[in-house]
Amino acid sequence: MTGSPLIIVVGPTAVGKTATAIELAQHLQTDILSADSRQIYRYMDIGTAKPTPEQQAAVPHQLIDLVDPDDTLSLAQYLRAARAAIQQQHEAGRVALLVGGTGQYITAVEAGWSVPEVPPNDALRAELEAFARDEGAQALHQRLAQLDPDYAARTHPNNVRRVVRALEVCLTTGSTMTVLQQQRPVPYRILRLGLTLPRDQLYARADQRVLQMIEGGLVDEVKGLLARGYAPSLPALSSIGYQEIIAHLDGQMTLEEAIARIQFNTHDFIRRQEVWFRGHDYGILWHNMDVTTNQTIIDVVQKWLSE
Repeated sequence: MTGSPLIIVVGPTAVGKTATAIELAQHLQTDILSADSRQIYRYMDIGTAKPTPEQQAAVPHQLIDLVDPDDTLSLAQYLRAARAAIQQQHEAGRVALLVGGTGQYITAVEAGWSVPEVPPNDALRAELEAFARDEGAQALHQRLAQLDPDYAARTHPNNVRRVVRALEVCLTTGSTMTVLQQQRPVPYRILRLGLTLPRDQLYARADQRVLQMIEGGLVDEVKGLLARGYAPSLPALSSIGYQEIIAHLDGQMTLEEAIARIQFNTHDFIRRQEVWFRGHDYGILWHNMDVTTNQTIIDVVQKWLSE
């Protein structure tokens, strides 16, 4: 296979992608290009497990802190930014290293999706969101299934934001996400590395990380976002960790209940990540990080680069 080298590191949340990627990036003397749909937001650091200032000082990170929490970044906009960052790395003579757990971002890059540049239609979006509130997420999903059954089959009914966007594209363009996301050849030679752990270990790590986020100041981070005037209803603040702390601050639950809810929702998110990567596996080499060292990962990369 010809093309400029692109290494992709994927895996569920809390598996340890950041630490492995930093060591790999230092070995390759390259940047880390993020594929995380929550780390794109400024001021949302603790709850998104964004690389710390020390980690960002150790290795330059791109594609984080792209927009404010009250802004949106469409998949098409992310894809354009990611392709530009990859090209920048290649023009500098470096290996491009794309790292993250947002499966849609990863798949869009590696599969060469042609994503529609359809600007948000606020009125239509509000109408669809109101329909979901009044009739239920399942009813909204059924509307999508009638227009784009293939995309609906790949989209969970509870992911209202994605269902709304797909309907918005259908109703605005007259086409479907399935048609518009057809694959195009990409100019990369790709090595796909997947990091995994036994499910019980992964859950335990995720639970511990939630406690570390609380100790690290997640509650104050959420208070700061609200003090800046960011509305709790914003899509950014519906992210796991933020919605539960907002509910706690509103008096709807105790902090202990919020922590338990974040942990529960994180487990569910991990399962959904794993389902995505199983359904969009273009040749991922999975490594159980319970028995694999970062040096082993580096050796795999070095061998691939020399082929």
